[in-house]
Parts: sequence; structure tokens; C-alpha cells
Amino acid sequence: MLQIKNIYKQYKTGDLIQVALNDVSLNFRDNEFVAILGPSGSGKTTLLNIVGGLDRYDHGDLIINGISTKKYHDRDWDSYRNHSVGFVFQSYNLIPHQSILANVELALTISGISKSERRQRATDVLTKVGLGDQLHKKPNQMSGGQMQRVAIARALVNDPDILLADEPTGALDTETSIQVMKLLQEVANDKLVIMVTHNPELADDYANRIVNLRDGVILSDSNPLELDESHAEEAIHQNLGKASMSFVTALTLSFNNLRTKKARTFLTAFAGSIGIIGIALILSLSNGVNQYIDNVQKDTLSSYPISIESESIDLTTMMTTMMDQNNKNDIEHDLSQVYSNNIATNMMTTMTEQKKQNDLAQFLKYLKEEDTGIDKHVTAIQTGYNLDLQIYSSQADDNLKVNPSAMLQQGQSGPNVPGLSGMMSSQVFQEMIDNPELLGAQYDVLAGRFPDQNAHDEVVLVVDKNNEISDMVLYSLGLMDQKEYKEIVNALATDQKAKESEQKSFSYDEILATKFKLVLNTDIYSFDQQANKWVDKHEDLNFMKPVIENAMDIKVVGILRPNPESSAQSLNGTIAYNHTLTEHVINKINDTEIVKEQKENKDTNVFTGLPFDIENYTETLTIEQVRDWTKTLSEQEQMQFAQLTASMSEAQVIDMVSKQMQASQQEIETYDGNLAKLGVVDLDKPSSINLYPKDFKAKDEIESIIKTYNNKQIEQGNENLTLNYTDIAGLMMSSVSVIINMITYVLVGFVAISLIVSSIMIGIITYISVLERTKEIGILRSIGASKRNISSIFNAETLILGFLSGGFGIGITLLLLIPINAIIESLSGVAGIASLPWQAGVILVLISIFLSMLAGLIPSSKAAKQDPVIALRSE
Repeated sequence: MLQIKNIYKQYKTGDLIQVALNDVSLNFRDNEFVAILGPSGSGKTTLLNIVGGLDRYDHGDLIINGISTKKYHDRDWDSYRNHSVGFVFQSYNLIPHQSILANVELALTISGISKSERRQRATDVLTKVGLGDQLHKKPNQMSGGQMQRVAIARALVNDPDILLADEPTGALDTETSIQVMKLLQEVANDKLVIMVTHNPELADDYANRIVNLRDGVILSDSNPLELDESHAEEAIHQNLGKASMSFVTALTLSFNNLRTKKARTFLTAFAGSIGIIGIALILSLSNGVNQYIDNVQKDTLSSYPISIESESIDLTTMMTTMMDQNNKNDIEHDLSQVYSNNIATNMMTTMTEQKKQNDLAQFLKYLKEEDTGIDKHVTAIQTGYNLDLQIYSSQADDNLKVNPSAMLQQGQSGPNVPGLSGMMSSQVFQEMIDNPELLGAQYDVLAGRFPDQNAHDEVVLVVDKNNEISDMVLYSLGLMDQKEYKEIVNALATDQKAKESEQKSFSYDEILATKFKLVLNTDIYSFDQQANKWVDKHEDLNFMKPVIENAMDIKVVGILRPNPESSAQSLNGTIAYNHTLTEHVINKINDTEIVKEQKENKDTNVFTGLPFDIENYTETLTIEQVRDWTKTLSEQEQMQFAQLTASMSEAQVIDMVSKQMQASQQEIETYDGNLAKLGVVDLDKPSSINLYPKDFKAKDEIESIIKTYNNKQIEQGNENLTLNYTDIAGLMMSSVSVIINMITYVLVGFVAISLIVSSIMIGIITYISVLERTKEIGILRSIGASKRNISSIFNAETLILGFLSGGFGIGITLLLLIPINAIIESLSGVAGIASLPWQAGVILVLISIFLSMLAGLIPSSKAAKQDPVIALRSE
């Protein structure tokens, strides 16, 4: 039972107060057809809206089945409209972009009914009103009477207690009006039907109770329900049920609405995608360039590692100091004189001050024993030693030394080609880094293979991109006749026309058949029994011939060429070998007789048989010691010495021999010097350490490890053990990535403006949609949709637009990248440089959705705040 108790409602417009209902009280039976009559402005529609929960009373109470609505909030009224009342409007108020089945289902959807059940219930009620065969028609495909029957079906589908009809036949012809009224009359058998009408004849024919209103006051009631107030229980406050629209429903409503405006939706989404396209293109280029830089860096860093020498100069500090000096303010002088600029002496002073001895053995121990994590940041760690491999040709008859190349050392530069020797390295052989994967990426194998990792007798020959090798190197290797080169140089030196050298070619098989001979540094010395010393025999062809013949063979097992896709290479020499060869030579040298003898006699020079401290030795030199010394000379030298000293006194002879001994010790006069000459090296004491970073970020981590080591040494009071290092790559390219990122940020910032503008445009479009769908808002509110539900509908619309904008943007970007990459490749030769990471694509779509929804917050909030009564009146 419905009770209206002392309802008072007024409207204020400025200072004007309009009383719509003035202390109206009515009691309604559970099943009766009540017609409310009255002229326009009498308050009958206001009464209907208050009973339907669309409008709020100022005073009084509305009680349904003993439940008071006095304390109801918005959510309670939403549930009340959804569960307790159903509306039938004069203009039908169907949602045009939904089928009639979907229109009827909507109230059930808000109630949270399952899909299968609501579909069945909606079909049953539509069948009941005679539309069971037209379920999937749209409202604009139906007559007025049919649409009104759909409205009645929508009002009944949730089985409400009350059916409210506002001029239900006002827009219908007479015949259709009769059909609708009979249908309402039938409903009134089970439910309370309250109809507002201007037509008293219609009320007399179908209603069983007529209430007349005028100026907000009840004039008459044809069949009032009188209640005994003395026995009435006090009304309680209670919510009538749940009413909530799922976000899926909101998406469906918005999607169907957008489908009815395909052109506008497409243009809006395309306009919104412009900013996404711009940012996506910039990110694609930036990502591609950064990947290209990473690859270049990785390759470049293999050519320019972080290098730590046993004796180094801090180039970074030196350059900074010099730049500071150059940037000093000009010193004012009296310009009547000329002054010196001490830049040269300052440079030499700076270089001397920055010169430092590095204890690499200690640092190498630190890397091996401490948990530095350096392996994660390097592609290879290469240790170098002051040891030149002594390599000879296995084919030449004149003991041709290949490495270090005597020809390259001499340069063979005549007077017309000065300085040639200073431009060339005498090293033809070079140790490879210990990273087969990186080498495999940098070089293609033309023939043969890479040396085995554990093989110390295998090398590879490296050619340039055109399969060429410098003729100087070929002369040095003995693959081309050195006599030809000497003839050319001699001709140029005497201003004669040199014979043109024809380009020669070698088959891969010829190169792979090439062998070299490895001669140890100690192999060129022979012990002279008579003189009791070791003698250098490297210029004695007869001595060297068997030495070379019996030396270990070095085989060429492969031919390498730089990979055209690799921007830098780690090998500068022509013949490359593994580190195992270096270790083999060092171990073999340490095991030779001359080295063992020198190590056992640390005070005696094995090359002279004399003490290293020759100065003290000669101060006490006796004539007997001189006679013993002469025995170490050859017979011819002894005869020459006897002739020279025949007329000298013993004192003069001792003085002359003393000076001769001191002179002979000027070049090698220390124990360490002798070991260096013999090629003696300690594997734990390298002369250089080259650290090859994986990328520039890894390079920074390596520098941090070195700084940590230096700080640790300073904390322990070992400041002399701190290291200076050379970072050529850092000096060259340290700011490249920063510059690229800065440009990217700036461009993204500019393009982001268009993205924001696009989002604002979507907000405006959403606002227009709110205005267009005002009646739909009223309809949804009338069947129980909450303010939050209304807001969700328009948020869903902006979500769809944002998703479409982002999707269009990414799709168009991927299409544009095809011609962009083709243009870049034609200009730079770099293929596929622009590429959009999928993560960036997903993030951009999410950003598009976020900005679109953000732009739609104000319109959706405005939609939620719409007065349902006013919304229903809009057209």
C-alpha cells in the first residue's frame, strides 16, 4: 500500500516561490486504477514524479508498504525506482540506439539480474503486450502504439508495485489510445496504476478512482481510502533492494550509441590519434636510434676499451686542466712589450704531473678475488704484456722476420717520403679478445674457421671490406717480394720514376696453406763457453737458420672480413691469435736455460759475465781481473787489445778497461732490464688491462668499480695503489645518448601538446554527447540508474574513444614506419632503424585512454548531476 502524508513541495525562482503541492495526503490501494485530473500547473505531474522518486518532497512523507522514504538518500531512491515503480511516459522515452528487447532488459540489468533470466523475462513481458515477434526492432521501426506498449513492458518487467503513467495516450490516435488504456486497466487488476491525464472522459471510462487537483490542493477524491490512524504502526526506514549498473552495461550502451554516429566517432578517434601518432613516431625513431647507438657503442667499445697501463697519464684530468688554462680571463698587459705564453711548458708540466705508475697486479687480484660484479658489464677482459712475439717466415731463405716487422720498423722511407716509418706500426700480429660471440658478430669467416679457444698454434688473417690487405703488410709477411718494395723506395729516393706495382691476388687455399715460425726471445742467444756469457746471434744467418727451422709452426686456419653490419672492429692487426699463444710463449721463455741462469744469478749480467753493479766493481778492478776479462774476447779482439795496450802502464790499462766495461753496461745494466730483454713476464703482473664494456651504461659501472677500488686503497692508506685509466670512448661519445634523449624529450613535449588538445576535443565531444543524450539520462534515472551509473556510461564512452584513438595511432604509426624506414635506408644505408617497441605501443594506448577519460570527467560529472525530471522533458 502507498501512502502520501502531508506532502509539501515548492519551487523557487529567484524571489518567486511557486507552491506545487500543498499538504497533500492520499492513501492508495494495492490494486486500483487511479486517474489524477487537473489543469496545467495544478501539480499533478509533480505528484506523479514524487511518487516515482524522480522529485523530492520538501515536507511530509511517502510510505510504501509501511516503509518510510523520509530519510532516503540518492542510492535509496535509485533502488526504489528500480524495484517499486515503473514509468510510462507520453513520449515513450525509449533509447533509440537499443533494440526493444534491450530497452526492456535495461531495468533488469540495473537490478543485477543474470543475462539468461533477464532475456527470458523481457521476452515474456513483450509477448504479453503483443510484441513477441518484434523483439529485435529498433524504436524508430515501430508505430506510436507499439512503442507505448514497449514502454509499458519496460515498466512491468521488474514486477513493480506501482505503475505510473504520465499522459500515456497523449501522442496516440483514438484507436491506439483505447488499446493502451485497456492494457493499463488489465495491469490495474494486480497493481496500483496511477495515471495523470487532462482527459476526464478517459478517466471516467477506465479509472475506478479519480482525484482532482488544482493549485496543489486536492479538490475531490471519488474513492478515497480511509485508514484508522490510531491503529497505524509507525513507518520504518528500509532500503528496497539493490540497483547497480555494471560497467559492461555502460560500455554496451556507449558502444551502441557510438555505432549510431560512425562518421563522427571515426573522425573524433582519428583526430585524437594525431598526438599518439606523433609521439609513437618519435619514440620509434628514438628507440631505433638508441638501439643503433647501442650496437655502435658495443662495437665501438670493442675498439676503444677502458685501458689501464702500468705507466699512464690521466688524459681526462690533463685535458680538463689545459681547457681551464685556455678559459682563463685574458691577462691585461702593457701592450708596448711582447710577452711569453707558457702553454708548452705548462703542457709538459701537466703531463709530467699526471704521469703515474699503476700496480696492475694488485688490481687484477682485486678483480679475481673480490665480488665486484664486473663480469656482468664486460664483453672481455684482456691482459697485455711487454712481450713482442718473434715470428719468422717459414718459406723465405733469408730468415725473414715477420713480427715485429723489421721493414715496418725501418719504414724504408727515402728523402722524398719522410716520416713514413712514424705512421706505421711494426706489429703485424695482434691478440684477439676472449669473446668468440662478439668476434663472430664483428667478422665474417670467408674461409676456414676461427682458431680453437685452446689452440696456441692457430691464427687467422684479417682482410678489409674489399678483401684487401696493405701491400706493406704483404711485403712484411713475405707474401710479396721485399726486393720489389726496396726498388720502388730507392727509385723514389733518387727522384727516378718507380716501377708500378701490379695488384696481386691470392687464393683462399694459398692463404690457408701459409705457415709461420715462432721463435722465442731466448732462442737467439747462444752460450759462449770460452767467454762464459750469452751472446746475441740474431744477425748470424747460419745460427738462426736451424733455430727457425726447428721452431714451432703457426698455422693460418681462417680468413676473416669485417661484417658490413658491424660499425666497429676490435682487431687492428692483420694476423690475429688467441691469448693461449701469449701464455704459451711466456711459460716456454720462463723455462729456458738462460732465464733460469739469470734468475739464479741476480747480481751477474748473463750477457757480459760481469756484475750489474759495474761501477763498484771497476773501482777495485785489478790487472789479474783484466787478464781474466780479455780471455772472454775472441782471438782477433785479443790481438787488437794487446797491440793497443803494449805501451800502456797497468794503471792505464785498468782505467781503459774500466771505462769500456761501464760503457758496455749503459743499455742493459739491471737485472730487470735483462729479464725484459729475454721476454720474461709474470702472468699475474700485466703491463696493461683492457676492459671491454658491453655498452655505455656498463662503461659507467666499470668506472664505478675502478673508483671503488681507488677509494678502498685510499681508506687503507695505499694511495700509491690508486689507478689512472684512459677512457677514449668516453672522451669521444659520452654525451651522445644524453643528446638523443634530450631531443626525444623536447619533441615528445611538443607533440604532447597536440595530444592534450586532442583530449580536450574528446572532452568537448563527450559534453556534446551529454547534451544529445539528456533524455536517455532521464530514462535511465527513471528506471533506477544512479548518478554513478550515469557517470560510468560517459566514462565508458571516453574510454572507447581513447582506445580507438590509441589503436588508430599505433596502427597508422606502424604503416608510416614502412616508408619512413625506406627513406632512412636510402639516405643513410641503415635498414629498419625506426621501430616501435610493443611496450611503448601498449603504454601509448593506455595514455590515450587515461587522457580521454580525464577529459571526460567534467562532462560525465555534469551528466550525473542532471535532474531526471528536467532531463525527461528535453528533446
